[in-house]
Amino acid sequence: MTVRMADMSWPDYEAKIKNGAVVMLPVGSIEQHSYHLPLGVDRYLPAAVAEEAAQTLNAVVAEPIVYGARSQMRMGGGQTYPGTTSLRPDTLMAVLRDVLTAFVDHGAKKIAIVNGHYENMMFTYEAADLALREAKILGIDDVAIMRFEYWDYMTKETIAALFPDGYPGMELEHAALIETSLMLHYRPALVDMARLPQEAPGDFPTYDLFPATRAGVPPSGALSPPNRATAEYGARIAADCVAGIRRDIAAVFG
Repeated sequence: MTVRMADMSWPDYEAKIKNGAVVMLPVGSIEQHSYHLPLGVDRYLPAAVAEEAAQTLNAVVAEPIVYGARSQMRMGGGQTYPGTTSLRPDTLMAVLRDVLTAFVDHGAKKIAIVNGHYENMMFTYEAADLALREAKILGIDDVAIMRFEYWDYMTKETIAALFPDGYPGMELEHAALIETSLMLHYRPALVDMARLPQEAPGDFPTYDLFPATRAGVPPSGALSPPNRATAEYGARIAADCVAGIRRDIAAVFG
């Protein structure tokens, strides 16, 4: 049986919720990911990880929130790249609050936000808080919401294997080794390895400047070299993330 909410009839969804299912909500973005990856990387990956994790959980995976918070220059090249299509923070929080509130209105008690876009972090946090406050106003006080970034479940062993010379941090892994490897694992038809950029990593100042420019961003938009990416690395990263998400959801929600 499918784990995707959008593929279920409403009675099937209702039955899952009444049976205590966790509703998993992927939150992504539409953002440039260099020459070799599609704009939808941050939309595809959290959904793929969530759907795989849900296979052995009592869980439903909702359709992703496709648009995310505005790309920042030092994390994704900013809004200067065509195709990077973002929401203002207040818009994103309002959308998330409304979606989370709808889950609660229909009886969901356990919700997990699966974030796939670095800039969404603080806004998914605030939206979860706002949705719970709204539920409490309506007299609903038995709902719990957890949130996480899927990449935080990579183990130290995997990070050491992928980055023998040192891990640059996820903020510089934009369109680089991790995301390219995961896309080769989950959506290989969307990766064009013939277009891998040959560039040095991004080199940014310690400040932000407005109006934004591409200063410090490699021309392709990849913030670190992706040339060592493989589907095998992607499978290893995915296995870490899926196992960790399953473990924590089971620990939090039973």
